[in-house]
Amino acid sequence: MSDSAPSMRSTDSERDRVAQLLQEHFAQGRLDHEEFTERLSQVYKAKTVDELAKVTTDLPERDLADVGRIAVPDSAVPPLRLRDPALMVPWVLYGGVNALCFSIWLILYFTTGAAYPWFLWVLGPWGILMSVVTFGVLAAHRGQGED
Repeated sequence: MSDSAPSMRSTDSERDRVAQLLQEHFAQGRLDHEEFTERLSQVYKAKTVDELAKVTTDLPERDLADVGRIAVPDSAVPPLRLRDPALMVPWVLYGGVNALCFSIWLILYFTTGAAYPWFLWVLGPWGILMSVVTFGVLAAHRGQGED
C-alpha cells in the first residue's frame, strides 16, 4: 500500500476561487503577466485539489498589508456622558462666570442699592445655549453609536 492517499478531485468553484486569488495577486503586483497566464492555465487544467494547491504555494493567503492592522471594535469608544470633561468643563466655566457676576451684583446691591438683576442677562441666554449644545452633542453621540 502506498503512503500517499489519492488527492480529491477539484470542483469548478474551487478552480474559480483559485483563479480569483491569482487575479488579486496579479493586481497587487506579486505576479507578472507571463507568470499569471501560466498559472491560470495550470488552474483550469488542474483535476485535483493538490494540483490547485501547488499553483499558489508561494503566494500568501491574504494581503500582507492587512496583517499588521488591528481591528478596533466600535464598542471600544466609550459613550459620552454628562460627567465627560468635554461637557463638564464648559458647565464649570458657566457656573464660575455666573457666580462671579452674581457676587458682583450682590456687592453692588448692598453698597449702592442698585437692585436691577443684570446678571440674569448672562445667566439666561448662556444657560439656554449651553443646554441646547449639551443635548445636541449627547444626541449626536448617541446616534453615532447606533450606526
